[in-house]
Amino acid sequence: MKHLLTLFELSTADIERVFAISKDLKAKLARGIREPLLPGRVMAMIFEKQSLRTRVSFETGMAHLGGSSLFLGQDVGFGKRESAADFSQVLSQYVDVIVCRTNAHAKVEDLAKYATVPVINGLTDSAHPCQALTDLFTLEEVHGKLAGKRLAYVGDANNVAKSLAVCCGKLGVEFAIAAPAKYQFDDAFLAQLKHEVPQSKVTQTTRPADAVKGAVGIYTDVWVSMGQEAEEVERKKEFSPYQINAALMKQAPASAIFLHCLPARRGEEVTDDVIDSPQSAVIPQAGNRMHVQKGLLAWLLGAKV
Repeated sequence: MKHLLTLFELSTADIERVFAISKDLKAKLARGIREPLLPGRVMAMIFEKQSLRTRVSFETGMAHLGGSSLFLGQDVGFGKRESAADFSQVLSQYVDVIVCRTNAHAKVEDLAKYATVPVINGLTDSAHPCQALTDLFTLEEVHGKLAGKRLAYVGDANNVAKSLAVCCGKLGVEFAIAAPAKYQFDDAFLAQLKHEVPQSKVTQTTRPADAVKGAVGIYTDVWVSMGQEAEEVERKKEFSPYQINAALMKQAPASAIFLHCLPARRGEEVTDDVIDSPQSAVIPQAGNRMHVQKGLLAWLLGAKV
């Protein structure tokens, strides 16, 4: 049994297998085929944070696969009424897989420690593995074989950026991040990345133009994430030179696509003329959340595909 808490837990072969299943299921859905690969399987969804893409894509994907979902709100008392051990072991007797979207990464780790079914991280403050898998899947759809290519990320080295760096390392993609020095990857993360994915290649710079040079994908995220509202004024000031706009996109190859995990704050981290341009892949990228998560569910639960 495998969990997906961070992408450190997946091998390159694992990621490629998830991509292959996802590609197959996406192609079949386009032909009107919804294979019931997981009949009778039940997915529990524990969400402590707002969600559009994660919740709807997981629930819809599970329905396509012939299974069902339970959305668990505050009424189940996750992290409040009983120990993580009791909660996880009891819930594991009822369902086949658990998706958890929460704040502290330690919560999803505790859940997985005692669960006897796969646990998927739907987002924590440290990682967003499902998003990063989707992003590299989308990049591969557009640009083909990814090894040797470059992905540029302009913005805060947050949970999304960390997961992207790991996924890129596993797939042989150079990851270049441009951010103010205080918002770049910390030494502890870089040391872990180097230890667990020694082939990874990460470049950090304070110059966005240097990051996007030669990149096949230009990525950004909001400057102020949920829970960082107290830092909003400072962050907007620090990141104002890091906006993705038409001038910056011209520094990248004409074939480069624009990516964003959404929701976007238009006029801040990205301008309308970029996010709405022909180079923007944000809508198919969002759609791919469902396809990749279907592949992930099928793979984790051992569906015969």
